[in-house]
Amino acid sequence: MNRKFKLSTALDIDDLLMECIPYAIRLANEKYKFDPPLTIYEVDRWGTLGTRADVIFEMFKDPDFFRTQPVIKGAKEFVRKLSCMTEVYVSTSVYPEYMSIRAQRIMEEFPEIPRDHIYLGAGKDRIDVDILFDDGMHNILASSAAYPILMRRPWNQDATGLLAVNTYDEFLKVVEVISDSYNPHPEQRFSDGPGILVLVGPSGSGKREIAKQLMKKSRSFERLCSYATDATVGLAGGEWYHYVPVEEFRKMQDNGEMFESTTYAGNHYGCCKKDVEDILARGKNVLTVMDICGAMSLKTHFANVTTVYVQNSRRKLLENILEKTLSKDEVVRRIMSLEAEEKNAGICDYIVSGADAQQAAKELITDLLKKGKKR
Repeated sequence: MNRKFKLSTALDIDDLLMECIPYAIRLANEKYKFDPPLTIYEVDRWGTLGTRADVIFEMFKDPDFFRTQPVIKGAKEFVRKLSCMTEVYVSTSVYPEYMSIRAQRIMEEFPEIPRDHIYLGAGKDRIDVDILFDDGMHNILASSAAYPILMRRPWNQDATGLLAVNTYDEFLKVVEVISDSYNPHPEQRFSDGPGILVLVGPSGSGKREIAKQLMKKSRSFERLCSYATDATVGLAGGEWYHYVPVEEFRKMQDNGEMFESTTYAGNHYGCCKKDVEDILARGKNVLTVMDICGAMSLKTHFANVTTVYVQNSRRKLLENILEKTLSKDEVVRRIMSLEAEEKNAGICDYIVSGADAQQAAKELITDLLKKGKKR
């Protein structure tokens, strides 16, 4: 099916295009001389926390705060690029008495956005767009957009199953992938040279079993391991992880070694660019199991990346989750994420069934090596 019009995207402003919480923290540190200084990592969820970080809400009562909010580095270029790909709208919640200040700043800083595309106020779920890009998890969960996408920030790190990105470039890649899903075109096949195969899907879908079958059926694949701060990773799927202490993980992040990282249930996970490059240099196809966010990050940083969504019946998903040795909170978290995970199938290159891992692996290898891309 070919679209005869552009996709539409609604952008948040605070902490997506303009600094909000980081700016409020800097102002609070200047005013109150906190020792040690207040940091962004103390704001680990949105709303009042009952901690010293609540002082940032004082800043939001000053009109000068909204007049002087810094534009995030790269935001202007991001909006210019996005405007060439989709229709761009703004959806931003701000106190009524500051709406005129906010509107004026948007028009000055982002002239590519038409004035009649600026929506001020709450109720982002009522905006009819294809894509919503926001850092507020509550807005993403309530959105009626076909593709609500979360910008990762410290206050939404516990989001599970949602399509999320860490940078503007990753978001633009996701938009490109979404556009391609309406206008599919042939892509490079694995037979044309080493590629990267990513299996994604909800908990209990059977993606790791398919990965194991792929490793057995073809010597052309080499496993890409993730780095994790979870000391229990060896208990389940340990061959797919390297355990590292939190301090070492953060050092790898700071050194730019990781092309993607995420936080899940209080633990950090990430992959290193050099590990991917080393596998490809050996003439092998990279095989990895990731969430949809990691898959989109791979597409941002590497060529010839194929994403495969592994699906299963809702009953089987629930059975497999309940059979795992998990805490009650973790079981609830995984079940709650199923609906969000299922939406990710539409932007993957392939869809296979995890019900029969052996058959799925066999068919997948045949398509990858001989036929090319399918949906």
